[in-house]
Amino acid sequence: MNSAIPKKKLGMSDMEVSVVCLGTMTFGVQNTEAEAHAQLDYYIKERKCNFIDTAEMYPVPASASNWAPGKTEEYIGTWLAKNADSRSEFYIATKVSGFNPNSETVGNRTVPPGPAADGRLDAVSIKEACDASLRRLQTPYIDLYQLHWPDRYVANFGTTAYDPSKERDAVPIEETILALKELIDAGKIRYYGLSNETSFGVCEFARVADSLGVPRPVSIQNSFSLVHRAFETDLAEACAPRNHNLGLLPWSPLAGGALSGKYLDGAKPEGSRFLLYPQFMGRFQRESTMKAVEKYQAIADKAGISLATLALAWCKSRWYAVSTIIGGSHKALNTKVVLTGAQYHHRWV
Repeated sequence: MNSAIPKKKLGMSDMEVSVVCLGTMTFGVQNTEAEAHAQLDYYIKERKCNFIDTAEMYPVPASASNWAPGKTEEYIGTWLAKNADSRSEFYIATKVSGFNPNSETVGNRTVPPGPAADGRLDAVSIKEACDASLRRLQTPYIDLYQLHWPDRYVANFGTTAYDPSKERDAVPIEETILALKELIDAGKIRYYGLSNETSFGVCEFARVADSLGVPRPVSIQNSFSLVHRAFETDLAEACAPRNHNLGLLPWSPLAGGALSGKYLDGAKPEGSRFLLYPQFMGRFQRESTMKAVEKYQAIADKAGISLATLALAWCKSRWYAVSTIIGGSHKALNTKVVLTGAQYHHRWV
């Protein structure tokens, strides 16, 4: 069975995106170029889906010995070069990195003199990063340009408590938004979105955009899964259609693979992410997480479905989730399995 995967409108944009988005962060670390192209062929040509997500800093994890930021976009670009006629049939979302003091380069771009961090959301850096992404992707425009994480301090990537002692000077949101407007006016991007953002940030971006007469962001890409449900409270309210109308693009709906069940009872399958990169996404390897996964596995077993299908179905069933980001490492078959499961979501939740 190869039924069509439905589409939903993304925020206040005119984009009707597939409810399953192809995430590409492993392209270049756990996926070869040939495997990346096979996944794109299956997702776009066979399943007729239309939404792929990437970032200038991908692939990740950055701790991988073969990490080369920008390689993921390059793999997508070489696929596009071979399939140029299909560009209008799907949407590309990519990201510009936020404050990043830990790496020497971000997306193979040179950052102008300034603060110690190489990744910033100042006007020059945003425009330079966009041009570099366009070059690597081999496309004249980006459909959705996302701010990968805020320039200001926020509690993120596994931390949950805000610590005022970590506050720092940040690029004004006004400068960031005006730079994005320049890119929109130049036809380099169509819309912009937020990522790893807070309720405060969503409200500030909407307020500042309105004050400047600039379009608001249309989306927010945050971690969201059965074991990380922070979005469903005040962020869901801020992003609701009657408020700021940002569509959620959940990332890591399988909690780094934990919600596949393959790591239960201490298992570390050969080639799996937690085995290859034991420090990556450590929050999803904690004992408390695994105890929750065990209980979800029991629910999936009782329903006669895989835990992955249950977890993805739950994300899809949330009213604020527009397109859930999935990915498959190593072989295109992994993506086929996840996408095949996606067609049954409506039957289970």
